[in-house]
Order: sequence, then C-alpha cells, then structure tokens
Amino acid sequence: MSGTVHSVEVGLATDVGRVRPHNEDTAASEGTVHVVADGMGGHAAGEVASRIAADALIELAARPNLQVRDIVAQLAEANRRILESAARHPEQTGMGTTAAGLAVVSVGGSRHWAVFNVGDSRVYRSIDGELSQVTADHSEVWELVERGLLTPEQAARHPARNIVTRSLGREPMATVDTWVFPPYPGEAFVICSDGLSNELSRERIEEILAEHPHADAAAQALVKAAVEAGGRDNVTAIVVRSPGDDLDLDIDEDTTPRDQVNGSTGESRA
Repeated sequence: MSGTVHSVEVGLATDVGRVRPHNEDTAASEGTVHVVADGMGGHAAGEVASRIAADALIELAARPNLQVRDIVAQLAEANRRILESAARHPEQTGMGTTAAGLAVVSVGGSRHWAVFNVGDSRVYRSIDGELSQVTADHSEVWELVERGLLTPEQAARHPARNIVTRSLGREPMATVDTWVFPPYPGEAFVICSDGLSNELSRERIEEILAEHPHADAAAQALVKAAVEAGGRDNVTAIVVRSPGDDLDLDIDEDTTPRDQVNGSTGESRA
C-alpha cells in the first residue's frame, strides 16, 4: 500500500515470514509521522504492544510544530499504555515492543527530519544513492559490533540476535535515541523491523532502493527479498522518499491519508 503526501511519497509493506505463526509487527504512517513497531511476548501480547505503540506515535501527526521532546514524551506515553494494558489483562504480562520511526519536527523555525528508536528496529537514510544506518540497535549483539568483536554480518546470524536491551513495556522507561537532520533533495528513508535487517545487508537494501524509485514498490520489494532470503521473523518496512527538487517538508495534514498495517492480518486499515 502507498500514499503520496504532496511531494513526499510513502510505501508500507509487511509479511509474517516463513517461520513465525503470527505477525506481531505494526507499521503506521500518517501525515508527518512514520513508525514501525515489533512486538514481543507471544501472539496476543506482542501484537497488542506493537499496535499500542504505533497508535500512540501516530497521534503526533495531529500536532503542529512538533518538537523532538514531543516524540520522546509520546514514547513514554506508549510505554505507560502498554504497562496499563498488561496490568488489566494478565495474559499480556511481560509484553513489549521495539519502535523506530521518522517524523517532521520544527527546529529553529524550519522543518527537519527527526529519527527515533527504542530497541533493534532500524532507520536507514539514503543520500545520492548511498545508504547508511542512522539508528544503533539496542541489543546484546550490536554492543559486540560496536566493540569490534562482531561484524554486522555475524551479528545478523548470532544466536542472541533477538535479545534487546531496550524496549517499550518496561519500568523504568528505556532511554530513547533521537537524531535530527535538515532535508536533502532526493533522499529516502527505510524504517524496518529486525526481520528485514537480519536478512538483508545494507548493500542489498541499497540495491533494492536503486532498483525501485517509487516508495511503495521499494517497500514491497524489500519485504519480498527478506522473506526469500529466509524469512525467519516477521518482516516490515516503510519507505519514505523526498523529491529531488523540492525541500519543502510542509504537509497539508487535512489532505493526508492515514495508512496503517498491522501484522496480525497484513491488511490495511484506515
């Protein structure tokens, strides 16, 4: 599925993969906010946690002049809602979710991109065709990568690759990482769950983006490639593409469609 908001094009895709019985990922995009959440804690609980997080963050799309601190505060609100839901429903005890995303924020009176993450869901940024990983995974194996003890390729196959060190659904609230960038003509962002980044190298993601200039086709191709590469986890991706000749990130939210995919069905919902 896809949506074009003025000149910013967005594509979303998700797949249960080849191994997991249920899809606990949720992807959501509305206006200036785009988020992927990867639930943990079993089918009923993981799906609930990722949906709560995505729903909470998408509420930010209705706010004018969004600030980075608003994103951090809303992640704390998502954390509170997850804990509250688990307290009301014993079967959800221990549920949690990672979250990563992209939003337009106001910095010094001008529009900038803000990237955020908690856990091992990732955001990549492509400038002039060169892809780089913006976020740092909050996981045990990524700490080994940063210490030079593992390569990213080894980390993707490590038996402890699914052990995250930060997530939503914990008390106290995990620290949120944020980055802010001015817009760049023709850039693209990929927001994904680890089901994609564990199957596809940065180089392969870069190749697929180059092969598919439209956001929706790129998102679909990325997820398809990750499933074909093994599909050992749920796979979800959002691709956000900026125009090559227009840096205006102002978006008319009155005409912005809401796109959301929840892994439980793989279907869009308004």
